[in-house]
Amino acid sequence: MAQEVNTAPKAPEEASAPPAEKRALVPVPQRQMIKAAPSASATRLRKRWLRLALLLAVVVGGAGGGLYWWLHLQPQLPPGIAFGNGRIEAQEIDIDTKFAGRISEILTDAGDMVKAGQVVARMDTRDISASLKKSQAAVSQAAKAIDEANANVVQQKTLLLLAQQELDRASTLVQKGAETKEVVDQRQQSANAASAALQAAQDRVVESQHAMEASTHDVELNEVNIADNTLVAPKDGRIQYRIANVGEVLPAGGKVFTILDTGYVYMDIYLPTLSAGRVKLPDSQISRRSGSSASDRMAKS
Repeated sequence: MAQEVNTAPKAPEEASAPPAEKRALVPVPQRQMIKAAPSASATRLRKRWLRLALLLAVVVGGAGGGLYWWLHLQPQLPPGIAFGNGRIEAQEIDIDTKFAGRISEILTDAGDMVKAGQVVARMDTRDISASLKKSQAAVSQAAKAIDEANANVVQQKTLLLLAQQELDRASTLVQKGAETKEVVDQRQQSANAASAALQAAQDRVVESQHAMEASTHDVELNEVNIADNTLVAPKDGRIQYRIANVGEVLPAGGKVFTILDTGYVYMDIYLPTLSAGRVKLPDSQISRRSGSSASDRMAKS
């Protein structure tokens, strides 16, 4: 028995028992990190921003390349020729009212081409038309007064002739002793009165003629005022602005239109100082001003 026990295989001393598992006194729950898969909408949005960024880069690159070509790769101008920017302009003309009044009609609008003398607007002229009719009636009345004064002159001439004949007859009879001196004096007074009445009648004719002329001038004045309340284009051109509308009451000098005179067109050219200083043209065609840039105005003759 003793031998059997001794001959039994022994376990190696180096082999040791597995270490005991360490456990915490208080169990701590372990968190698990789970990665969520990106959604389809987020992927599409990211791709869209990427495409926009690429497009923006292409646009910026193209613009930069174009600017570089413009600044450095353009062919150089030959000597004696300058380069600059400018603008073409035309003379502006305002169409204003002469009298205060209300706009009754507008016949054109901004952008329309007009001819010299073309009616573009009309003002309300009912008050001036009433004054015109009154002046015309005064002219007719003055004409009647002239006719009446001329008839009165004819009558006074007849009375003067009669008074002169009676005076002559009485003077003849006095010389023959058939009439008294008193009758001659009466006939003389009648003749003098008839002569004065004739002079008054002739003066009345002159007065009526002057009244006729005054009434005629009033008619002409009212007609001119009515014509001035009809706004016309002073020159050929294009309507640039329409400032007022129908029904608006404007003061004297109120602006209704602004037109561009197409017969007087000029151009402002802005050149660098060195280039502007070398320009050689007559003073009647171009004016040079010093500074960082010069404005050269050439008017169309």
